[in-house]
Amino acid sequence: MPFRTMKSVCVYCGSSTGTSEAYVRAARAMGEALGQAELRLVYGGGRVGLMGVVADAVLASGGQVTGVIPQALFDREIAHGGVQDMRIVGSMHERKEVMSSLSDGFVALPGGAGTLEEIFEQWTWWQLGIHAKPCGLLNVEGYFDLLVGMVERMVEEGFLAQPFAKMLAVEAEPVRLLARFRDYEPPIRKWQSKKELGVRS
Repeated sequence: MPFRTMKSVCVYCGSSTGTSEAYVRAARAMGEALGQAELRLVYGGGRVGLMGVVADAVLASGGQVTGVIPQALFDREIAHGGVQDMRIVGSMHERKEVMSSLSDGFVALPGGAGTLEEIFEQWTWWQLGIHAKPCGLLNVEGYFDLLVGMVERMVEEGFLAQPFAKMLAVEAEPVRLLARFRDYEPPIRKWQSKKELGVRS
């Protein structure tokens, strides 16, 4: 989807702020960049951790935010009270489905297992042709370097086609990452021939 037609970006990130103030600064910068680009933030609805920082930054910049949170977490008062458009769902599976349907692109900031699971699901669906929305990593102070290395290893060992690796946008600055989304072109089909994809037989 061309950047000019994008209306919303889903951000996955930690429910804690991590050990470095750099993660907080990056989350705030991501929110500011979304607000300045007039892109709605779709996120997990929390007020805690980097999730809350991103949402606060978008709201402070006058941008729009949609939160999606399971009832169980809402009942624990983890939801962000300043988000007007808060969708309460029944399960984590429903949460991911709703977030996906509301979003035109997907970004992962530093986070834990849940963050990786969510962005990798979207990246996998993208490869399979379930959607054609851009996916990217905000690589704050090299947080995702080892993960990027693992993706390169997948290519080297013949488990991932090079075009799919290249189309996962990795940038250290939010504005540059959104610029990559602006220049994004939909992925090739997963089930093209191995020759077309550059995968060894």
